[in-house]
Amino acid sequence: HVQSVESGGGSVQAGGSLRLSCAASGFTSNRKCMGWFRQAPGKEREAVAAMDSVGRIWYVDSVKGRFTISKDNANNPLVLQMNSLKPEDTAMYYCAARGGGYCYDLGRRQTYNDWGQGTQVTVSS
Repeated sequence: HVQSVESGGGSVQAGGSLRLSCAASGFTSNRKCMGWFRQAPGKEREAVAAMDSVGRIWYVDSVKGRFTISKDNANNPLVLQMNSLKPEDTAMYYCAARGGGYCYDLGRRQTYNDWGQGTQVTVSS
């Protein structure tokens, strides 16, 4: 299922920052895990950052030290703070969530069963 939940995308120069939010009513409540994925034209969708309901956090190696995922509790928006952006970060960014079961692998697309419509992030040199 796809919902309009993401906001905060835009165009910035390399080294800039953006803050993405996933905050549709009901989408971020009582989830087993939530994550951010991205997809550039002609490329596969890949996991960027994720967290589960007990505080486990995962990042893809390419964003460690630059991106931060956060959520105070199950009722708060999921946020991705992106700093020191690079042109290779350019992509459509999607918020994803799993509503039941257990999140065995936070970095796997098939773990999630609810998806947002995406927000575009463009980073220029």
